[in-house]
Amino acid sequence: MKLLIGKTALVTGATRGIGRAIALRFAAEGANVAFTYRSQNEAAQSLMAEIEAMGVQAKGYSSDAASFEDAHAVVEDVKAVFGRIDILVNNAGITKDGLMMRMDEAQWDAVIDTNLKSAFNFIHACTPIMARQRGGSIINMSSVVGVAGNAGQCNYAASKAGLIGLSKSIAKEMGPRGIRSNCIAPGFIATDMTSALPENVRQEWEKQIPMRRGGTPEDVAGVALFLASELSSYVTGQVISCCGGMN
Repeated sequence: MKLLIGKTALVTGATRGIGRAIALRFAAEGANVAFTYRSQNEAAQSLMAEIEAMGVQAKGYSSDAASFEDAHAVVEDVKAVFGRIDILVNNAGITKDGLMMRMDEAQWDAVIDTNLKSAFNFIHACTPIMARQRGGSIINMSSVVGVAGNAGQCNYAASKAGLIGLSKSIAKEMGPRGIRSNCIAPGFIATDMTSALPENVRQEWEKQIPMRRGGTPEDVAGVALFLASELSSYVTGQVISCCGGMN
């Protein structure tokens, strides 16, 4: 039996990688899916077609996740089109790596705004809808780097650690209204972001992973499905690592 029939999910940053895998997995489980993207129009059209081919509704929104106004406009339209929002996945994210002493303010601000402020924006817009529904699941995409830190990624680590604190706080605030809030902390996942790494670097990463392989976006999507569905009805305020045992 499909786990998300009758549900509506909103996934940010969904035209590639983990976000795309989550959107497709949710659709396969019966959810209608709204998603955001920044500029990949062809990828967005392709994703909409794939989702609709599964017999559910889909709509993509070109927007800046870091914009409070854009986020609220998207959520307002999703509510108008789909009638409800049951699942929010804050997946939009970027990296602008560099050592602290060489990092400029623009690198810091861009990563914090896209990775962390965007989650605030969408949670702020979605929680009133979920509260009226007396239920909802918020899933924030953190990282093992947000748990353990990483040299050369202080901005990224701070943004991902911030998502953990945000998730736990929202879980306490919104639990009485039936809204759950959790984090997924992926490890080394094969995406466009990691494919840019040199082969020797990827091999070194894999040596540190007990399962001796990098993860796939579909691995993360499976965890997201658990958190989105009633299988996790008593799980909130948690961080679930999807990392092959590397941390």
